[in-house]
Amino acid sequence: MKKVLIVAGEASGDLHGSRLVNALLKMDPDIHVYGIGGEKMKEEGVKTIFNASELAVVGIVEVLTHFRIILAAFQKLKQLIREEPPDLLILIDYPDFNLRLARTARKKGVPILYYISPQVWAWRKDRVKQIARLVNRMAVVFPFEVPIYQKEKVPVEFVGHPLLDVVKVHLSPEEARKKFGLELAAVTIGLLPGSRKGEMQRILPPLLDAAKILKEKLSAVQFILPLASGLNEEEVQGMIEERGLTVRVAHGEIYEVINACSLAIVASGTATLETAIVGTPMVIVYRVSFLTYLIGRMMIGVKNIGMVNIVAGKEICPELIQGAANPQRIVQEAMKIVQTPAVCQRMKEELRGIREKLGQPGASLRVAQIAYEMMVS
Repeated sequence: MKKVLIVAGEASGDLHGSRLVNALLKMDPDIHVYGIGGEKMKEEGVKTIFNASELAVVGIVEVLTHFRIILAAFQKLKQLIREEPPDLLILIDYPDFNLRLARTARKKGVPILYYISPQVWAWRKDRVKQIARLVNRMAVVFPFEVPIYQKEKVPVEFVGHPLLDVVKVHLSPEEARKKFGLELAAVTIGLLPGSRKGEMQRILPPLLDAAKILKEKLSAVQFILPLASGLNEEEVQGMIEERGLTVRVAHGEIYEVINACSLAIVASGTATLETAIVGTPMVIVYRVSFLTYLIGRMMIGVKNIGMVNIVAGKEICPELIQGAANPQRIVQEAMKIVQTPAVCQRMKEELRGIREKLGQPGASLRVAQIAYEMMVS
């Protein structure tokens, strides 16, 4: 029986890992897959040793508060690799953890497939050389990543973005509004404060404060918030009620929620690409702890932080980061989009271009084929 150790340290990695495992087990149901993942990977048959939700943190300060559980997970996987080396190690993003684990696997002669590259084009570009020493093959999800690895002679393949298989809408925007009990004619604004508790606590308050101002400025406006699994609904509802707002809180069907919106105000991350694929105009916001922000400013080497803008190679959606992610600026950018049809239409056209740049559907199957080939060769 072939054994695959897989590590996905956050929600998006759990999603993409689950689809990869599903495709891999269709090729060979007898493969034993174990490691770190979330509920989706568990549902696909992965024996999860640690849950990804316990390790999913962003920022230097935030990592320190979770250091004990992260260290315990790392030591356990190191032990497993040393005692019973797997036939393949699949790493999904999560670079600080995964590249350290790759060293142990390399010493034991375990072949390593890295799926979804660390953002070496944004910061810590020296990691490319480290990856070249440790990783056997790269499966990347953005076309501009290929030459970065080719330059260091790393075997690399652009497999397309896995979100193209995931982000599906089946309703028109009007039908989606009906489904969620929203007014058909009102300007509909989606509030997407992120999937992690820390993100929600930092980002949701200015989003709600902006919503309160927008309610005063626009005669017909309504708000909807898709609640990420794992977030506390009572805490979210408490923040909404404090401000005397009415916000529809939706559970699941996030893509239909985004499709129902005239505009989405989105925390920077995977959700910006999901929103782009749906084709909904957006304002990107983000806040981290002050120390993380200061360190990040010194280390990050790209102009934009929103993935949708990075893929475009220019700013097509406004970005409001840290202090700029305040209610007044959010309102200002939102009003430009909802009150100016030409701005809104131009953004929709640019978002269609983003979808084309993400390649073709079928990423999970292509990565599974690479993984299977690495195990049997």
